[in-house]
Amino acid sequence: MSHVNRLNTVALTVIAIGALVLSANLLNAEGSPGPLAQSCGVPAAGQTGSGRGLPQFPPDQYPVKLPPMSLLGARNDLPNPYRPGMSWGQLPEGRRWGSTASITTAPDGKLWAVDRCGASGAGGTTCGGANAGVNPVFQFDASGKMLKTFGAGMFVSPHKLSVDKDGNLWLADNGGHQVFKLNQDGKVLLTLGKKGVAGSGNDEFDAPTDVAVAPNGDIFVGDGHTGGGLATGNARIVKFDKNGKFLAAWGKKGMGPGEFDVVHTLAFDSRGRLFVGDRQNNRLQIFDQNGKFIAQWFQFGRPSGMYIDKNDVIYVADSESRDARTNTGQFGLAQTGYGYNLGAQRGIRIGSARDGSVKSFIPDPCRYPYASGSSMAEGVTTDSEGNVYGADFLGDIRKFAKK
Repeated sequence: MSHVNRLNTVALTVIAIGALVLSANLLNAEGSPGPLAQSCGVPAAGQTGSGRGLPQFPPDQYPVKLPPMSLLGARNDLPNPYRPGMSWGQLPEGRRWGSTASITTAPDGKLWAVDRCGASGAGGTTCGGANAGVNPVFQFDASGKMLKTFGAGMFVSPHKLSVDKDGNLWLADNGGHQVFKLNQDGKVLLTLGKKGVAGSGNDEFDAPTDVAVAPNGDIFVGDGHTGGGLATGNARIVKFDKNGKFLAAWGKKGMGPGEFDVVHTLAFDSRGRLFVGDRQNNRLQIFDQNGKFIAQWFQFGRPSGMYIDKNDVIYVADSESRDARTNTGQFGLAQTGYGYNLGAQRGIRIGSARDGSVKSFIPDPCRYPYASGSSMAEGVTTDSEGNVYGADFLGDIRKFAKK
């Protein structure tokens, strides 16, 4: 190659890189992504730890490929009818998304999201200390314009937010071991659990994760997040009446029908069946409202987040499936144990809550094998036009517009 051709090649490469950077900036122009949003969890240069600093396999040259279907039946080869995700949700000037597990659509079409007060991480006291004055709850219109924000000083570490048919907000604070019912201005209407007390009593939780409210007002709480893959922590559904009176509880640590390990997300279908994202068991379980087991589904992957629309289309976000492989060829993640779901690609699987069929798949853009414990959407919802929204643990809300 001549010197001129080499210069032209370099120039074209620089232009191409510039275009990619510009495209990335434009992609994020309408959102408020946090500093880790585009990292896929890859350690920054100079960090130390297992596998860090070792040579990386070039893109798409890792010698192991994911199969068309995982060992538990989650398909990786379904069509994707959505455009690449765009950062979404305009936060106040200077505010960026922290880790989030939750975005949901209210009956009026507005979207609500909650993060960990701008902090990275989960559980603990992400909304404490220097973040005590930071609002974690946001309401948006479909364009991503923020309509209101509140919640500073109210929560220890928010997890998931849901909205009932009357427009009330329900927030599970897994850091504070409580559940809150709020109106749309942030006024507390009901509190369940004891702040700072992790327990298994009828009026206690151990890191509650999500709330689903039945049409008659009965309250169902997923409890809890502690001890995934271990013998510690609660693993149950707790049911209350609309006034917060304890009615029943079911579940224990295990893998059998009606047993749980990290109850992470809840939703009702149009028939009033309760869907439970039993995350550490890599499955959805379905119950009637008295706790009678109906079915278990593995075909939607490892459920971090779930949303069922009025037509019983179900959206399930898998942000954690892993199998211990790393891009260095060295062990960096647990070879079994927490998060282990062999052969499953991360992403959002979409199908029918009526028959369990899975129709389409939005794949995680982060390359396999995954560099971190979590990437892409941990929470999921959709709008009236069928666009999908994902809430990312790495600090972003992304909108996936229909093609």
